[in-house]
Amino acid sequence: MTSSSSTLASPRPEADRRRWFALAIVMTAAFMDLVDVTIVNVAIPSIQRDEGASFSHIQWITAGYALAFAAGLITGGRLGDIYGRKRLFLIGIGGFTLASALCGFAVNPDMLVASRILQGAMAALMVPQVLSIVHATFPAHERGKVFGMFGAIVGLGAVSGPILGALLTEWNLFGLEWRPIFLINLPVGIAGLILGRKFITESKAPHALKLDLVGVVLVTLGLLMLLYPLTRGRELGWPTWGYIVMAGALVVFAALVAYEKRKAARDGSPLVELSLFKVKSFAAGIAVQTVFGVGLGIFFLVWTLYMQVGLGWTALRAGLTGVPFSIAVSAAAGMSVQMLVPRFGRKVLQAGALIMAAGVLIYIWEAERYGMSIASWQMALPLVVMGAGMGLIVAPLTDAILSEVPREHSGSASGLINTVQQMGNALGLGLVSVVFFGSMSDHLPGPEVGPAFVDAFQNALIWVAVVMTAIFLLMFALPKRPAQHVEGASGEEQEGVRAAASENEPVLMR
Repeated sequence: MTSSSSTLASPRPEADRRRWFALAIVMTAAFMDLVDVTIVNVAIPSIQRDEGASFSHIQWITAGYALAFAAGLITGGRLGDIYGRKRLFLIGIGGFTLASALCGFAVNPDMLVASRILQGAMAALMVPQVLSIVHATFPAHERGKVFGMFGAIVGLGAVSGPILGALLTEWNLFGLEWRPIFLINLPVGIAGLILGRKFITESKAPHALKLDLVGVVLVTLGLLMLLYPLTRGRELGWPTWGYIVMAGALVVFAALVAYEKRKAARDGSPLVELSLFKVKSFAAGIAVQTVFGVGLGIFFLVWTLYMQVGLGWTALRAGLTGVPFSIAVSAAAGMSVQMLVPRFGRKVLQAGALIMAAGVLIYIWEAERYGMSIASWQMALPLVVMGAGMGLIVAPLTDAILSEVPREHSGSASGLINTVQQMGNALGLGLVSVVFFGSMSDHLPGPEVGPAFVDAFQNALIWVAVVMTAIFLLMFALPKRPAQHVEGASGEEQEGVRAAASENEPVLMR
């Protein structure tokens, strides 16, 4: 399979025994990216103490990564189609490794924030190529097994990220404090770069579209105009210019829609395929994915701050406390896809939203009842309930959204799903300044910090519960039953799906 040939004209993928080595490499890269998102949260208090970072810095350490990742996902996938998926994967993993080194050796909070934004941008080049390489390398009948492995990797990343971050922070290797959480990426990234050059086969889309640079600029500008004032607003005293800039973001997004319509009519190569939003289930699913990202962005950051700053727990204790949640997510995700969704369809996702809301309400009640004396084991019940609800949603949601999307747009739709999820996550992180820090005073005496964080945590969870309720209602627009899995389709349908995947930009669901 050469870089100049299409994936469909290549020798049969199963004939290439190197595909399993290639799979291991791209799965390791995906795992590294997943862990890097969760590993940072547990080390945030250590970063704050060691670097003297402000709450705004802390938000941008997480939100900056999510924003850069979201803004670059579709662009990264399109670049892979045009210039070669292997080439973009290697550039992405190399840049991700370099950015990780810059994060690890950051001399001040501003350098750390800038390095995290660069890291997110490099992940946006690397991650979209993962499933593109899988589609180009594996025949349709093997992909079910491969996607099952990806599901296990997602669960493993969710479980191991917080624990690994806690251990590396607690061990304080070589007196480096929190820095090893980033430096651990160096040997993994270098190995992936070397082995990827040897074992990954190059592929391109047979009819790659041109890159829509104006669309890229408008998307990025609109996001920055929306999220920057949200993140810095409280620290700056909510200046008038912040509201003006956020209102201007809506104008930029309106201009993006108008431009993309003209772009589609002129040469058929828009960055965002707006015709997809005419599909009811897709439009509703995009809304669900965005709102879900907002809820998760709020919860995970305030949860970490609540345990480590409010309750004064160590990073290790906080990381271990989250293990029941991660296990519940993985277990429920497996059950939802294999047993529940084929039988009950959309009701499973709706039940997941209500169950997650119930877990949030239990958490609010326990935080109120036990206050500063709450123990890790007392958090297990709400965390297991929340994790089970989340697992019922995350695994089957993409299939539900894509079930009524035209086959020729399946790749573009996948890219949009992942992009809006990251946008929602970045928006949620920006809203933390409003729903969490907005409910407490800027200058608290030492004894009042803990109780203030407990109250702020409860306030933030009320917002998360509202988000879950909104998701439940939005899910009524999803199809009642999921689409047939690829491996269950006929040979002709499998070829159609393979062609669609090859001509677009599939993106790994995070």
